Amino acid sequence: MSRRFVDLSIYLENDVITDPPFMRPEITYQDHQDTVPEAQVFFPGVGADEFPGGEGFAAAEWVKLTTHNGTHLDAPWHFHPTMDGGKPAMTIDEVPLDWCFRPGVKLDFRHMPDGHVVTAQEVADELTRTGVTLQPLDIVLVNTAAGKAVGNPDFVNIGCGMGYEATMFLLEQGVRSPAPMPGPGMPRFPIPQKRWPRPAKTR
Repeated sequence: MSRRFVDLSIYLENDVITDPPFMRPEITYQDHQDTVPEAQVFFPGVGADEFPGGEGFAAAEWVKLTTHNGTHLDAPWHFHPTMDGGKPAMTIDEVPLDWCFRPGVKLDFRHMPDGHVVTAQEVADELTRTGVTLQPLDIVLVNTAAGKAVGNPDFVNIGCGMGYEATMFLLEQGVRSPAPMPGPGMPRFPIPQKRWPRPAKTR
């Protein structure tokens, strides 16, 4: 059976606006001249003028980031040390890779009002509208109005968010979600109400 892969990932860059300022990646770009001192570590005593064109042998990037930067998968361990009634939460290396290559199902909630908490019935209604029957391990993608804010500093909506009962409804269908899933013994996360200021361009 053929598969179509849809790349929804975003770049890692200094200017990313989807993270709060203190969590943004920090990337230092080096061109070939910048790396001459590093090349000299491998070739002690060789002057910069002795390298071809007076340049080092590689352009490079120094990257500082957290596991929460860019497009990523959050393991249960990210949210809480235990799961399933006290069992140790799965770390990212314990998440079966097979879970990451499954059919995708999009729920379109872009019409929902700003700050609305989606209910289980609204999820069921959207599945009925699209004619989709969820299968265990399907990957559910929730499309909200907040997506329009990425790259658009003039867009003020934060979109809607998945509520507890909507989340539990999906889990009961066998969906494994990489998003925060409040449950028994888990902290509840409010829908974000803050837009981060757009950073200054660095490159």
